[in-house]
Amino acid sequence: MKRAILTRVLLGLSAIGLGAQPSAARQDRPNVVLIITDDAGYGDVGSYGAPDIKTPHIDSLAKAGTRFTDFYANASTCTPTRAGLISGRYQQRYSLERPLSAVRVDGEFGLPATGHSLPRLLANHGYATGLVGKWHLGYKAEFSPGAHGFNYFFGLKAGYGDYYQHTDSDGRPDLFENEAPVTVAGYMTDLITERSLKFIADRAAQPFFLEVAYTAPHWPYQVPDQPSVARDHSRHVMPFDDNPETRADYVKMFERVDRGVGDILAALDKHGLSRNTIVIFTNDNGGEWLSRNAPLSHRKFTLWEGGIRVPALIRWPGRVPAGLVTPQVGITMDLSASILAATGTPVPADARLDGINLFPILEGRRPVVDRTLFWRVRTGGLDQRAVRSGDMKLLIDGAVRLMLFNVRKDRGERDDVSQQQTPVVRRLHQQLRAWEQDVDGEAKARGSARSPAP
Repeated sequence: MKRAILTRVLLGLSAIGLGAQPSAARQDRPNVVLIITDDAGYGDVGSYGAPDIKTPHIDSLAKAGTRFTDFYANASTCTPTRAGLISGRYQQRYSLERPLSAVRVDGEFGLPATGHSLPRLLANHGYATGLVGKWHLGYKAEFSPGAHGFNYFFGLKAGYGDYYQHTDSDGRPDLFENEAPVTVAGYMTDLITERSLKFIADRAAQPFFLEVAYTAPHWPYQVPDQPSVARDHSRHVMPFDDNPETRADYVKMFERVDRGVGDILAALDKHGLSRNTIVIFTNDNGGEWLSRNAPLSHRKFTLWEGGIRVPALIRWPGRVPAGLVTPQVGITMDLSASILAATGTPVPADARLDGINLFPILEGRRPVVDRTLFWRVRTGGLDQRAVRSGDMKLLIDGAVRLMLFNVRKDRGERDDVSQQQTPVVRRLHQQLRAWEQDVDGEAKARGSARSPAP
């Protein structure tokens, strides 16, 4: 009698989705959904203080998971950060320090497939791997998502494009399914969501890694539900131009992303995958002029905090605490190391990952650790280098402009304390020079024939 009652209870739970549990093998191998937005500001998410953008679905990850206050992108622009994610290493090792331009300019360049890319290692471990959205790491087949281990790709290879026409900055078609050009009608943000939902549905029975790389809210600032042709082949319209787009347009774009995140989370619930899926939300660099980077200073392209500090939320039910705010310093390439560790994926020693596994810290099995992280940008007229060690950040702008900030207390980088802490300046400067020698030495050993000039 008791067994019959228990059976009925379990069947009832399963019928409403609460009892849906993956097999033992699936429990040991969590799925991963990594959601990356493009050019969003640190303060553009509700849980990071946004006053005018409603992001309930993204914020739900903060409520059900852990929110970082001090998380960084690998770079202040898109290609370098994405190279750091896919390789798990500093992108300077591959001489990818600026965004790749259109195919006619940078068609010969890209991230080399070493066999140690994040999706390749996961695929080798039996994971279905998919990228839906933006690639921006090379146009040729040898640099493609497939060459790096993605079993499925739908999206664009350039850095940005018309949200409705799906053309790049030269007006050329730029929408692919795997390596085949495709024509699909629709708003790019919605297409990314739709293909992500299909990927989840089609692969619900096996472990999967899905990178959802939204192009929004990167320019051109085209709002949803109002089909248009982007001005001048998606040129970045600036505030000094005639009839520039507005913050209200930007808000509509980002809120459509949030709706897509909600659909993805609902799909995980529908297929009984939520408990066994790690969901990560972050951004590729600081925001642009329509973004809200407060309380940080400056924006994308620079190595001020507003150019590199980004939102980061991680949900893993039963493993990562709900509603926790962590001061742990992290960086994009830590996500690579963390995903590989959480999935039990073997990592060859010669992969030499530069990131660390954050999960033992988030789960409370290890204390918060100090980090020493490095950045460099040499493009667009900028020449900046930076290092953060503990709470202190050294920023070098040009050859001689040097500043030291305690970015834990002074997130807006208003109080330069270099004159008060010269030993710290000296130590960080030496560490920065040693790091540059290391990454530049490796890049030189690889050869520069396939590396774009700064």
